[in-house]
Parts: sequence; structure tokens; C-alpha cells
Amino acid sequence: MTASRLFMNVYSWGAMVVSVAGLVWMLISPPPSMHVDRDGVAHFTPMVEHPITGEAVSMNALIRHYRGD
Repeated sequence: MTASRLFMNVYSWGAMVVSVAGLVWMLISPPPSMHVDRDGVAHFTPMVEHPITGEAVSMNALIRHYRGD
């Protein structure tokens, strides 16, 4: 095996290990931005524009309104 082929082999395996380790890490301890509430809304969701009044409201308030809570 030549040096360049060995280097590419090590590089490829290293990239795979880093990718798999990153995915496993995100599944074990996700960052706060990936946490969601019971309605599936992300923790750091910005305010949204109310479709009728145009004012800024939280996504949770809009969900409660359209769900009828």
C-alpha cells in the first residue's frame, strides 16, 4: 500500500468516526436549541406575526389559539 493510499484510508476512516461520534453526541445530550415542548415547538423559537392583527405573539399562544385551548 502506497503512502498516499494509506493517508486517504486513514483520512476516510477518521471522517467517518468524527461524523458518527457527532451524531451520537447530539442524540445523547442535545443542545438547548433542540429541546421542544409538548407541542413540538423548539425552545428558542422567535415571536411570530399574528395572521390577522399583525402583532408579534409567541408560537405557543398561536398554537393554543388555533387548537382551541
